[in-house]
Amino acid sequence: MIREFSTGVRLLLRGFGLWRTRPGLMALGLIPAVIAVIVLAAVLVPLVLGTGSISTWLTPFADGWIEPWRGLLRGAVSLVLIAAGLALAGAVFTALTLTIGDPFYQRIWHAVERDLGDAPPADGGSFWTTVGEGLRLVLLGLLIAILVLVLGLVPLIGGFLGPVAGIVLSGRMLARELTGRAFDARDFSPADRAALFGGSRARVLGFGVATQLCFLVPGGAVAVMPAAVAGATMLARTMTERTPTPAPGSSPFVELRAPGSGPHEPPTGLR
Repeated sequence: MIREFSTGVRLLLRGFGLWRTRPGLMALGLIPAVIAVIVLAAVLVPLVLGTGSISTWLTPFADGWIEPWRGLLRGAVSLVLIAAGLALAGAVFTALTLTIGDPFYQRIWHAVERDLGDAPPADGGSFWTTVGEGLRLVLLGLLIAILVLVLGLVPLIGGFLGPVAGIVLSGRMLARELTGRAFDARDFSPADRAALFGGSRARVLGFGVATQLCFLVPGGAVAVMPAAVAGATMLARTMTERTPTPAPGSSPFVELRAPGSGPHEPPTGLR
């Protein structure tokens, strides 16, 4: 599992390798990310500055507590509020960036597919497909933010459990969204995708968590988005290599491995 998780992280790092081979194309991918960050900053900055007041409003029962307990409680609530906001912001940023930058990211996706060989004939979905996926992503991000808030209220461990759950769930959601174009181009059904993700859980999680953590670094969301699109395309290819698509009318996905053998390695070009 650790090896698979680290493979997912390495695929994101390989996405950054496109800066060396196609710098102009990757630079174009920064433009929609910058626009999305400016829009989100107008919402996030007031939220961060106002977390102290919000946490005080949410915990009126602690007004009579002595320090440091009152401060510790409200500090933990503030941390959970920020974690929930970041979980939602990550989803909104991805949806907004992919929608604004659809032509740019389409070109990045095509470039990676061509470099890896056997590129699918389809174009990976229309603009309106991207819009629909973006709206779904925002709704999922909202649900994750609510869950983070609920977990954050768990006594003693909520201040740790909420942010960690937010990173893990947001990371998995981002990985699923960013691989969507490659799977749309291959006309995979929801059942096909579920089987693919089920066969590469740790790898998908490693890629998604690494991407989400990069989003949390100031300026990281802008820098990482083009690389995340490229890395997600590589991730999708390794997932289909590990869990080949079944022939029409056959049984669901099965991982084709010799009995007793270990997990398949990624194709040589992706190591």
